[in-house]
Amino acid sequence: MSTHLPADYPALFADIKRRIRHAQTRAVLAVNAELLRLYWDIGTLIDQRQKQEGWGAAVIPRLAKDLHNELPEEKGFSERNIKRMLAFYREYPHLGARTAGTEVPQPVAQVAGGKKRPQAVAQTADMASIFPPELLLSVPWGHHAELIAKVKDASTRQWYMRATLENGWSRNILVMQIETAAHRRQGNAASNFALRLPSPDSDLVQQTLKDPYLFDFLTLEASFHERELETGLIAHLEKFLLELGQGFAFVGRQYHLDLGGDDFYIDLLFYHLKLRCYVVIDLKRGDFKPEYAGKMNFYCNVVDDQLRHESDKPTIGLILCQQPNRVLAEYALRGVDKPIGVSSFEITRALPKTLKSALPSIEQIERELGCEHE
Repeated sequence: MSTHLPADYPALFADIKRRIRHAQTRAVLAVNAELLRLYWDIGTLIDQRQKQEGWGAAVIPRLAKDLHNELPEEKGFSERNIKRMLAFYREYPHLGARTAGTEVPQPVAQVAGGKKRPQAVAQTADMASIFPPELLLSVPWGHHAELIAKVKDASTRQWYMRATLENGWSRNILVMQIETAAHRRQGNAASNFALRLPSPDSDLVQQTLKDPYLFDFLTLEASFHERELETGLIAHLEKFLLELGQGFAFVGRQYHLDLGGDDFYIDLLFYHLKLRCYVVIDLKRGDFKPEYAGKMNFYCNVVDDQLRHESDKPTIGLILCQQPNRVLAEYALRGVDKPIGVSSFEITRALPKTLKSALPSIEQIERELGCEHE
């Protein structure tokens, strides 16, 4: 038997591997959906008993204890988690009927005396439109618990659900994003994107950039230099990329450009996988100055000429300043050809001495990376 592989074997292997991954993903999503349906059912039963038979608060601890005794191998039925199941049902009472293919349930459509409460029914329908079953059943249970506890506004909670699925946030990352109010910062950067990029690219880019960026993983002194900021960000590259958002791929730091025999260096160069373009980041300490826009426009022009592939979209520039003047930035960007955004950043400077002593200094980080101050 010949051991020679056909020429199209790599394509076959790649296709089969892709199908396996897709099947695994579907299996995980299916298990998660069934778990959520079970928890919703349990929450429904407890809620109905409480309303119909006047069950008190003592039932849930007893239920958790009995389940543990009878089904010791089953996890997830602690007193705390059962209370979360009850909260899950009360937050999303429409979930069960919609997933069964029926209309939105109307448990409060009528009260004693036959009087209807259309407002309550309308509220249930509104929740069904904000939280469709396919969205709810795609979010992991642990994420639901955090969202119910920490995000009370329905539209804001929906934003975090969709962002979780789009960005693949873990539970810890979701909590961090909630605590730093990521939904308020998304898409706030001052820019000329609407003038320099065709729609919907301008909207997509605008929503990709934040203002401010929170670099609270850095420990810089108040009088830090721009190179120290740059070094710190690269030393914590994973956290930096997380704060930038999904899609940023790191290309280089102090990226060298040769133009007519003169040398130029870009602070940080990225490629955005979703936007399909290079992203130039220039770090500036202090206030925004109009001349920063001209320098960034120059960098974007050179990157477009030297690095951009014909299928890539125009290079985007992002100027990160501590204190950008939005009005000044908008005037400075108005006549600039390239799409450029200006955003602020915040860093942690005041740390407890015990914590600060356990962290590496800027000098130590620079020695590890072989860097020197400019």
